[in-house]
Amino acid sequence: MAAIIWLVAGVLLAAAEALTGDFFLLMLAGGALATAGVTAVTDLPVWIDAVIFAVVSLALILGVRPALLRRFSKPPLLPTNVEALPGKRALVLEEVAEHGGQIKLDGQVWTARALDVTEVYPPGTTVTVMEIDGATAVVWKGP
Repeated sequence: MAAIIWLVAGVLLAAAEALTGDFFLLMLAGGALATAGVTAVTDLPVWIDAVIFAVVSLALILGVRPALLRRFSKPPLLPTNVEALPGKRALVLEEVAEHGGQIKLDGQVWTARALDVTEVYPPGTTVTVMEIDGATAVVWKGP
């Protein structure tokens, strides 16, 4: 009878893991299933079953869980598209001032305006993209 209880506990813990996804409950489920197997074969006291559960669960948490987390963790999000452009260097093609101009950024021609409204950047100047405002790059020459 004890083996069935451990088996049910293992299945319930494994099912609950689907809700969390951090592999902790799955390690406990492994401990419960291992205990169910040992209990089905032997007739040990309940406190020994609890020790088996604790030892196997702890071994799985410390030994298997870190490897699973490394294997299935999501890579850090890399900025793409417009989010990746701030901080890049660009070449001024047409004079960039408060109300417009053009730059070449990553091989593409962009409409640009100066971050500092008092500055004007002549063609050939290298600038840094500070932000993208709609379809316009806001640029700054820097210090």
